[in-house]
Amino acid sequence: MPTTLLTRSDQGSSAGFAAAPRRRTRVLALAEARWAAAATAAFLVALPLQLAGAASWTWGALYAVAYVAGGWEPALAGLRALRGKTLDVDLLMIVAALGAASIGQVMDGALLIVIFATSGALEALATARTADSVRGLLDLAPATATRLGHGGGEEAVGTAELKVGDVILVRPGERVGADGEVLDGASDVDQATITGEPLPVAKEAGDEVFAGTLNGAGALRVRVGRDAADSVIARIVAMVEEASETKAPTQLFIEKVEQRYSLGMVVATLAVFAAPLALGDDLTGALLRAMTFMIVASPCAVVLATMPPLLSAIANAGRHGVLVKSAVVMERLGQVDAVALDKTGTLTEGTPRVTAVHALPGGGLTDDTLLALAAAVEHRSEHPLARAVVGAARARGLGLPAVADFASAPGVGVSATVAGAAVAVGAPGRLLGTRPTDDAQDAASTEALAHVRQLGEDGQTAVLVLRDGVPVGVLGIADRLRPDAAATVTALESLTGTAPMLLTGDNAQAAARLAAEAGIGDVRAGLLPQDKVAAVREAQGAGRKVLVVGDGVNDAPALAAAHTGIAMGRAGSDLALETADAVIVRDELATVPKVIALSRRAHGLVVQNLVIAGAFIAVLVTWDLIGTLPLPLGVLGHEGSTVIVGLNGLRLLREAAWRDAGAGAGA
Repeated sequence: MPTTLLTRSDQGSSAGFAAAPRRRTRVLALAEARWAAAATAAFLVALPLQLAGAASWTWGALYAVAYVAGGWEPALAGLRALRGKTLDVDLLMIVAALGAASIGQVMDGALLIVIFATSGALEALATARTADSVRGLLDLAPATATRLGHGGGEEAVGTAELKVGDVILVRPGERVGADGEVLDGASDVDQATITGEPLPVAKEAGDEVFAGTLNGAGALRVRVGRDAADSVIARIVAMVEEASETKAPTQLFIEKVEQRYSLGMVVATLAVFAAPLALGDDLTGALLRAMTFMIVASPCAVVLATMPPLLSAIANAGRHGVLVKSAVVMERLGQVDAVALDKTGTLTEGTPRVTAVHALPGGGLTDDTLLALAAAVEHRSEHPLARAVVGAARARGLGLPAVADFASAPGVGVSATVAGAAVAVGAPGRLLGTRPTDDAQDAASTEALAHVRQLGEDGQTAVLVLRDGVPVGVLGIADRLRPDAAATVTALESLTGTAPMLLTGDNAQAAARLAAEAGIGDVRAGLLPQDKVAAVREAQGAGRKVLVVGDGVNDAPALAAAHTGIAMGRAGSDLALETADAVIVRDELATVPKVIALSRRAHGLVVQNLVIAGAFIAVLVTWDLIGTLPLPLGVLGHEGSTVIVGLNGLRLLREAAWRDAGAGAGA
C-alpha cells in the first residue's frame, strides 16, 4: 500500500504558533527621561504662577526643582569630565543656567535646563531603541528547562545552568531551552525569529534546534550543543550591544573638535564679558550678553548631529534582521562601491534540491514514477542528497511504493526491494562499475552517462537509478539560487555602479551556472581562503571600498580584509559571525542593498543636521555680537536646534525609512 508524503499545509496550520515577543523601551523607563519630565513639569507649573504675579517663593521653589531635576546629572558628568582635564559642553550649559539665575533671569535659566534635559532624554531614547528589537530575543529564551538525568529522571533547572552534553526534554508548546541537536522525537518548530522562515520547520533526530524557538505538537529530546552564553540569541545580543559602545569616525572627529571649540568658547565668552565692561557697559548687561553668547555658541546641536541618525539606522536595520555591530559599520556601509559575494549559503540557499529528472525511454517510467521510486528507496537515508530527492517527491505530492530490504553502502548509495525488483540509487560511477553488463544494458548505460556528463557540465550532481541492474533514470541535484539573488545583484550594481563579483571555492561549472542565473559576469571559482583575500585586496588596491558577503569559515579572512563584511546568520560559521561587521539573521539577501541605502540616508541626515546646527549657531552668535539677543530667545534658538537635529535623526526609526531604503535600492 503506497504512502503519501504530506506537504506542510497538510500537517496543520501554523496559526497556533505564538509570535515572537517584542521589547520596546518605554520613554519613562529611562532615568534621563524621568528627570527631564520632572524638570519640565516643575517649569510648566512655575511659569504661569510667575506670570500671574504669585508670591515669588511659590514659583521660585518650583524653578529650583527644575534646576535640580534637569541639571544634576549633566552637572555631575561635566565635573567628572573636568576632573579628567576635559571641558564638557554639559558643564558649560549648567554654568550658563546658573549664571542667568545669578543675575535674576531665573526663568531663562530654568528654560535652558529644561530644553537641555529634554535633548539629553531624546539622545538616550535613540540609543535605547537601537537594540530594542534585537534584545527582545532575550525574551524568547525560557528561564528554565527540563534536564534529563542518566536514569531518566527529570529536573527543572535554569537555562543558564545547562552544560554542553546535557539532555533536555522539550514538551509540546514549550520554547527550546538551548541550542542543540535533536536526539529523538519529531515535531514542527517555529524558528521564524531566528531564521525568518515563515512556516514551522520539521525537526527529527539529527536536526539542529535553537534556544528560544517554539516547539510544536511533538516532544523532543535535545542534546545541548552550546553554553547559554554562546547560543545564537546570546551572540546576536552581544553584537548589538557592541553598537552602543562605539562611535562613528565623524562623531569622534567632532568630539576632538569639541574640546578645542569649548576652550575657545570660554575664552571668547570672557572676552565678550570683559570688552563691554571696558567700554563702560554695566555689569548686569555685560554678564547677560556673555551668558547668552556662551549658550548660543555651544556646539550641543553639532555633537548631537551624528549619532541619532546612525543609531536610528542601526535600530531599524535590526528590526528587519540585519544586525549592524557599530555606528562605525553603519557609516562605512554607505561608502562601499564594490561587492563580492560567496556562492554556497550566500548567493544560494545552501541546501541541495532536485533540479532535473530524466527517465530513460527503455525503463518504462515517467519522470514522476522515477522520482517516486527513487524517493521510496531514499526515504530511510539521512544523506543530504537523499533528503533532496524525498523533498522533491513531497513537493510533487507523489505516493511512495512500499520498500523492503533497505541497505545503505557509504560512498555508493542505497538499495531496497520495491515491488519484487531490486532498486539502487546512488553515484553513477560506483553503480555502473558494480553492475553486470550485457548488450541490452549498454544502450541504457550509454544514454544514462550522456545525461550524467551533461549534468556535470551544468554544475549539477548526478544520481543514477537502477532497477534490476538496468539504468532507468538520472536525477540532477544542485544548490538552488536564492529567490531574491538576481534582484539583489541588480540592486547592488545600481547602488555601487559596479557589478558584484562571485568568489567561491566551488568548481567552475557550478559557479558559472549560478552566476549566469544571478546575472554576475565576474566569476572566480576554485578559490582557497587566501585567494579570496587576494581578490578583495586587488579590488581595494584599485581604490575600491569592497563589501564582502559570506557565511563560511573560508570566508572569514575575506570578511576581515574587506572594507565591510556581512555574514549570513542562519548557517554562518561562528568564525564568520564574529569576523563580520554585520549579520543577516534571517538570511534575506535582499536586505544587503537595503541596509546600504539606509546607511546612505543616515549620512544624508548627518549632513543635514550639521548644516542646521551650524546655521543656528552662526545666526545666533552674530545677533548676540552685533545686536541685543534676548536670553530666552537665545535659549530657544540654541536648544531648539538641538531638539530639531535630534528629532531629525530619529526619523530613521520609522518603518517608512526601511521601505524608502528598499525603494532607493531598487528592491
